[in-house]
Amino acid sequence: MDETDYIIVGAGSAGCVLAERLTANGRHKVTVLEAGGSERRFFVELPLGYGKLFYDPKVNWLYKTEPDPGLAGQQDFWPRGKILGGSSSINAMVWIRGHKADYEEWKAAGNPGWGWEDVLPAYRAIEDNEAGADAYRGKGGPLFISANLKGLHPLVQDYIAACEQAGLPHNADFNGARQEGAGVYQMTIKGARRNSTARAFLRPAMKRPNCRVETRAFVTRILVEDGRAVGVEYRQGGAVKQLRARGEVILSGGAINSPQLLQLSGIGPGGLLSSHGIAVVVDNPNVGDHLSDHQGLNYTWSMKVPTYNDELRPLWGKALAGIKYLLGGYGPLAKSINHGGGFFRTDPGQPRPNMQLYMQAFSTLIPRVGERPLLTPDPWSGLSLGLSNCRPTSRGHIRIRSADAGQHPVITANAYSTDNDVTEMLAAVKMLRKIAAQPAFARLVEKELRPGPEVATDEEMIADFRARSGTVYHPSCTCRMGPDAANSVIDARLRVHGIAGLRVIDASSFPNLIAGNTNAPSILMGWMGAAKVLEDAR
Repeated sequence: MDETDYIIVGAGSAGCVLAERLTANGRHKVTVLEAGGSERRFFVELPLGYGKLFYDPKVNWLYKTEPDPGLAGQQDFWPRGKILGGSSSINAMVWIRGHKADYEEWKAAGNPGWGWEDVLPAYRAIEDNEAGADAYRGKGGPLFISANLKGLHPLVQDYIAACEQAGLPHNADFNGARQEGAGVYQMTIKGARRNSTARAFLRPAMKRPNCRVETRAFVTRILVEDGRAVGVEYRQGGAVKQLRARGEVILSGGAINSPQLLQLSGIGPGGLLSSHGIAVVVDNPNVGDHLSDHQGLNYTWSMKVPTYNDELRPLWGKALAGIKYLLGGYGPLAKSINHGGGFFRTDPGQPRPNMQLYMQAFSTLIPRVGERPLLTPDPWSGLSLGLSNCRPTSRGHIRIRSADAGQHPVITANAYSTDNDVTEMLAAVKMLRKIAAQPAFARLVEKELRPGPEVATDEEMIADFRARSGTVYHPSCTCRMGPDAANSVIDARLRVHGIAGLRVIDASSFPNLIAGNTNAPSILMGWMGAAKVLEDAR
């Protein structure tokens, strides 16, 4: 029988960190099982290449939600990484930790050790921040964070100036003392290449003899004996295999795959499992529940001045961008499309920012089949301002469709299903137009293209954002942390309630959704989760 000390299911944002941390002392044999393949692909490493990965089944699970009444009955598309590095290998590379109050809420929900004073030292230890160390940033850690201050499109400064004129001050560091304001995003980019967790954490770990990584290994079931997780069953190369754990089984498949695997293994809502002929091991209706995700959309303008559309649309422009990138490691291909951004409150009564901004000197209104056309933008000078809600109150759920692990689960997003979320988004899209109306921006604008000035009333704006919104790829909380199995799946040490030797360590573990991009807190889960595993082993 094949054995190891720790099994990590999923080599994603958290799983790669776990592998590095658990193998560092040399005492433990760790095996990582990843359903996808290698991250060493050109369009993965090329920062702007992630548009090519958006619909690529070789690296992407290609999930779709159920038709959503909150999105005008549409099915939303949810790309998730099926590759070493997980979604850190296909995401937009923005490094945002979240607001410090988010973590205080984690602690207040009955999760000791997860407050801001607990997570800040971990973040500083993780980071090798190009901007240098201070009370908030770290230097010398395994993950290089680009300050993203060089080679920005000149329109970024006009955007920041317009935000200031609209009452949103400049913020030089969203991960610093305050989150609110407009500025430039830090990025997980190193040496003009994507700095995924596979690159920063897993590849160094793979050089150690006690770290084994199996790709194309699709885990279908957790093996449970006498109330303890003792291993997993997986498919690889047409064969069904088993791997047993002397220590623990750790799920790091993310907000969709981790609850799906628990349910397939008999841990979840009892009625659902029984209806699919699965023996109930632990009846916990919270498994797959409490799904939370940020919803967002773009407003787009044609501009009187050149944007990245002018550089990347023509063949000669693509060629020039390629030469800049290959010979000098600079130009638009060396960055994410989200150069600028920010956080704001939709009304002064909000205790902290509840909306996130994205500025793109770029537009992609003309679709292309089979890809997100980042490398083939619109044939005019276009610019987009986007936003997403930071603390949605709408909740969805993940449910297995059948006992067949190969079938995608039912994803019910329930976007904009509360009046609060609709009211906030209406105020937020009005803020986009307020920014665009400021002198620093308005002097450069030719006209609003989408949704267009004909969308003017509250009812029309609501109908528009329901029709055009979608996920900003931050699903979380489906195996959420909490002290009581009555309303959570795992405890503060990330151990599954009711089963020994089993943890969930990924974005599904969040007690509630943080304000901002979720890659940084997913990496944090892996870092802090590994420390808890090692402490408990001692």
